[in-house]
Formats: sequence, structure tokens, C-alpha cells
Amino acid sequence: MTVLDGDEVTTVVPAAAVRVHVLRAAGTSVVVAARIDGLPEVLHWGRDVGDVVPEDADDLVLALARAVSPSAFDAAWPLTVLPTEHDGWEGRPALAGQVDGRPLVPVWRDVVVAADDRVLTVDAVSDDVSLHSAYVLDDAGVLRVRHALTNTGAGTVEVQALEAVLPVGERAAEVLDLAGRWTRERTPQRRVMTDGVHVRESRRGRTGHDAPTLTVLGTAGFDDTTGELWAVHPAWSADSVHRYDRLAEARPVLGAGELLRAGEIVLAPGETFTAPDTVFVWSDAGLDGLAARSHDSLRARPGHPRTPRPVVLNTWEAVYFRQELEPLLALARVAADVGVERFVLDDGWFTGRRSDTTALGDWTVDAEVWPDGLGPLVAGVRSHGMEFGLWFEPEMVSPVSALAVEHPDWFLQAPEETRTWRHQYVLDFARADVREHVLDRMSAVIGEHHVDFVKWDQNRDVVQTVHAGRVGLDAHTRGVYAVMDELRRRHPWLEIEACASGGARVDLGVLERTDRVWASDSNDAMERLPIQRWTELLLPLELIGSHVGPEVSHTTGRHLDLDFRMAVSLFGSAGIETDVTRCSPAELDRLREWTALYKRERGLLHSGRVHHLDLGDPGLDATLVVGADRDRALVRVARIVTGPRSLAVPLRLRGLDRARRYRIAPVTGLRVPKGVDVTRTPWLERGSLELSGAVLEDVGVRMLALAPGTALVLEVQAIA
Repeated sequence: MTVLDGDEVTTVVPAAAVRVHVLRAAGTSVVVAARIDGLPEVLHWGRDVGDVVPEDADDLVLALARAVSPSAFDAAWPLTVLPTEHDGWEGRPALAGQVDGRPLVPVWRDVVVAADDRVLTVDAVSDDVSLHSAYVLDDAGVLRVRHALTNTGAGTVEVQALEAVLPVGERAAEVLDLAGRWTRERTPQRRVMTDGVHVRESRRGRTGHDAPTLTVLGTAGFDDTTGELWAVHPAWSADSVHRYDRLAEARPVLGAGELLRAGEIVLAPGETFTAPDTVFVWSDAGLDGLAARSHDSLRARPGHPRTPRPVVLNTWEAVYFRQELEPLLALARVAADVGVERFVLDDGWFTGRRSDTTALGDWTVDAEVWPDGLGPLVAGVRSHGMEFGLWFEPEMVSPVSALAVEHPDWFLQAPEETRTWRHQYVLDFARADVREHVLDRMSAVIGEHHVDFVKWDQNRDVVQTVHAGRVGLDAHTRGVYAVMDELRRRHPWLEIEACASGGARVDLGVLERTDRVWASDSNDAMERLPIQRWTELLLPLELIGSHVGPEVSHTTGRHLDLDFRMAVSLFGSAGIETDVTRCSPAELDRLREWTALYKRERGLLHSGRVHHLDLGDPGLDATLVVGADRDRALVRVARIVTGPRSLAVPLRLRGLDRARRYRIAPVTGLRVPKGVDVTRTPWLERGSLELSGAVLEDVGVRMLALAPGTALVLEVQAIA
């Protein structure tokens, strides 16, 4: 018997009553079967299957019903949304813990499932705990999952794991995730999926330079444009788990969650633990299709930046700790002259800060360096029409600081038991008095000078944390979030950048309360190309800070041409991080043209669809951004190493309207490189071409034979 009530289908099949719910959006669907005798089961997560009509509901459930395998449980068992041993699941449990020392293996009853076409909630109880889960499918087809567990018994409940998992298609054959180190974040690694339980843990106390960022399972041979993919990302800024399980007895599952240490989460009667959100993304259009969904989802957030992303000048690589008023005013004058819109004073402005060995925690303006306070600098910056930003590292404390002497009890780590990192320890943000102290000190400076922008840095891994006698990382991280949220509430105009010794805090948890991330401390544009490309798998360009660094990178010692550095920075939230007062007049002219180009094109770059182009030459990196209406596009082709052939390959574009005609030409604002050929590329010698979108996609235009360390940026404009 089948009953259809709105979007809900109730089906009666042998041994259990089942109600089928379908979440649908943007070509994606999640099909869930809710049974009366336990938690629901996800039957499908992937391409939209359309409406489940009454006559199909019974057959859909039966189509995926499992038989009893030999040498296995004597009855068929469901792969529930929170699988544990009680369900028959022998992979990594999604829920684990103890109740007064006994294993926590709930037997769920009174299960209530409610759904419409976008949101499904699950409520269930057992003898010791209750569960509330929410599955929200947004307009981009991105699914967010949140689990909350409440202690409903008389004893204590220790939560050891509360992770979100979803089944993926059995055709999944390869796994891709990211790794890396400082100044080389988000390095892709790819391998064949194998059987078993596979877990990547991050135990760095922050997201980490080596964070997986996303774990992607895909069909064999998937690439930027082809293949079916299933991806997961934990929206959390501390220790995390990425996992996939491929067992002989079950469908493969993909999941993630917070990594909990022993004794970290202990619930007294009535207390609730809400796990961080886990984000799931499906695509049948390869990696770029996956990124497109993620970008669309983030751009639809209420708090997503809506104003044009300003050209930033950060003072770090211009002056380091050498802060003096007149040189900084000169820097501001030149910055404004070349088109900078936001001037950010980095580390070194506060009391006693002459190097990275002292003074963290003492957030008052250094009277010796700034005898008249920051006011004269702020006024000078604003007199040129620029916003003013300031660097903080609020979570940290230097052993040599007034705060450490006054409040040794505020440390999250015991100094006698823990190693320093960059000569610093961590403040315990789980403490209300610590949070209030930091908020008051930051607010005093921000309020006095109406600081527009805070670069919030965090320069060490967080290990051996203790709060109230047990592991304190979860409570500390939530405290950090609370301070960010309160800072924004007190100063509603304020924007925040998440920096963590570069790109060690790139996740959707911190981005719920910040306006961009600093992708890496490497301003070597050659290193930045892959870092930014793989950051783009999760984040749109406007959230990725990218600056034009010095001619010689301080992290690699590499010399790079100014136009190449500008071309790389253009495709991001762009800025400058070098001493522009030392630039030649010709270099300043080029920077001025580049900032004008960025201001002209940022509307396109920060709203368009990103495509990564495989041109058949492994030495080329090509990124294309196509506007939503497909009227315009911008493409950057950069040469990383020499190619295998003398003849330059054609540049073939994707995402244009095949029926329209376009003009393609070098952008105004960046020079066309000379190239290595004896003569110039014929069409570039003429200056432009006019071709159809179909020709540009299927045939392309012959590229300039670029030398390593050079780039060509072209604009594409519809003319018919």
C-alpha cells in the first residue's frame, strides 16, 4: 500500500513500514527511507531522480533492499544515517562513546522524521540519549548535516565520535584529497580506493597546512570536467576526521566530523553536544562542477561579502617589525597613488613587540614606537581615501609579556609541559574572563580608530590543551568563534581575514564569521598558482587573499617578473605586499594599470564561474572565469615549466555561449609577454580575434609560446 501526502510517500513493505522523502535542488537529490523501527537510511545521494510517485515508492525501496549474505547476520540490516554496531555496521561508527563506563550503542525508538523538499529532520530517543539531526539541501545542491546528542539519562555520557556519513555510488573508484606544509598548502594527492576503513586525522589544533580540506571520491579517471564525484568537508577549525569506508558487506560511505580526544566531551544529565556542520557536495561534471556548487552555495550566504573586494596593501613584507610613522605615511601615499583601497598595518604596533619572541597578549599601542598613538597614521591613511586595517593574534600569548606575568592561569597549555611554537603559547578561550579581556582590548583599539579590517592571525599548532581538567580544544575553538561573533556584533562595519601562519585555517567554520582567508604565507607567485587553484575547489575567488609580493620571494628566494606576480594575484581578493616606495616609476605605472584592471574586472572575477583548462601541455596553468550571463570572460594562462613541444598549443575555452560571437584580446593593464618564438604569434600581432563560442571551445586560438615565469591574460567579450 502506498500513500502520497505532499512530498512525502508512505510505503508498506514486508516486515516494516517505510516512508520515502526526497530532497531536491539544482539537479541533486537525496532520497531517504524512514522506517518505524530505527533511524532512516539514505537510499540515494546524487543526480536528481525526480519526483517519487506513489507507484514507484514500493519498488524503489525494494530495488535497493539487501539480501542476507553468507557468513553474516541472520537478517538484512539497514545502513542508517548514523551507523553503529547495533545496526549491523562494522565500519567506523558514526556515533561512539560511553555511559558511566558502558559502551554507548543506542537502540533508537520513537523516531520522528519530518521533511519538505529541502530540509529533513530526525528526532529519536534511546535509554541514555536523544538525537536531533538536520539535513539541509541548499539552492546549489550542497547538503549540510548537523547532529546533536543530548544526555537524557541520570549518568554521564562521554561522546567519542559524532560524525556525519552518506553512502556514495558503488562506481566510486578513486580518492582525491589535499596535503601540504607551510607555504605549500593544499597540495593534491590522488589514489585508487581500496577496501577497508580509511581515516585521515588532523591533530594540529587548527585546520592545518596539511588539511585534507575536501575528501573527494570519484569514478575512475575523473578530471576537471568529467566524472561523478562525492565530496565532504567538515566546517570546523580544529581537529577533524575525514573518512571513507568500503566494506564487502555494505555500500561505500563518505564522512567527516570533529576529532574528539578521550574525555573531551562529557555530558552531564540534560546537556547537549552539537557537532560542527558537515558539508557534502555531489557533482556529475568533474572537479569544476564540484567547485561551482560550493561557490554558488557560499555566494548565497546572507553574510557573504557584497561590496567590491578592495585592493589591499599589507605592510608585513614592506617593513616587517620596522615600524616608524614617516616611512609608513610615505608607504601609504605611494599605495594610494597606485590605487590601493585598504592599508593594513601588520605585526609590530603593540607594546614591546620588536620581534616574534615577545608581547603577544599586550594589545595596547606601543608608546615608544607610537608616541602620539596610531591616530596620525590612521589619519594619514584616511586622508588618501583608504580604509585602515590592523593585525592581531588574539589567541596567543608570549611567555615574555605583561599578560603572561599577570595571568599565568589563562594558558590553555601548561608551559612547563608544552613546547613553544614561534615563542608562544595559547590562551584558553574557553574561559569567559579570557574572552572578555581579549574583546575589551581589541574593541578599544578598533573602536578608537574605527578600524575597518582585522587580519586575525594564528601562528602555531595547538597541542596538549587542558581546560577544567580535561582536553580543552573543542571548548577553546568554540570560544574563538564566540569572540569573532561578538567582535562583529560590537563593530558591525568590521571585516575579518582568517590567517593562520598563512593557510592553516581555511575551512567553512571560520568563514561563517570572516570575510576572506589568507591562502598562504608564500607570496612566490609560482608557488601560489597551485595553492590558489586547489583552494578554489572549495572557495570562490573573492574569499581568497592573494597579494603581489616582492621581486624576490622571501620564502623561496625566487625572482619573478612583476607582470607575472600581478597576473597571479588578479584572480583572487587582490592586494600588494611589498615596499612600493622602492619601486621604480615604470613599476609604479604598471602597478597603477594593474589595480585599474582589477577594479574593472573584480565584478566578473568575483561572481563568475571558474573553469580550469587542460590545454594538453603539462607546463601550463590555465584558469578561465566566465560571467553568469556569458557576456564576458577572463582567462589567465601561466607557464610553470617548459613544455614538451616547440609549437604552442591552442587555447580552448569552456562555458561560453556556443551560438554567440566573441572578441578575444589581451587585457589592458598587463603586458603581453615576448614569448620564446622568433616571431610573434600572428593573431596577437594583430591584437584581437572575433570568433564564435563554438569555435573558441572546439578549435581554440593558438597560444603564445610563453617562457617559464610569464603569463598571458585575455579578455573575452560578446559582440553578438
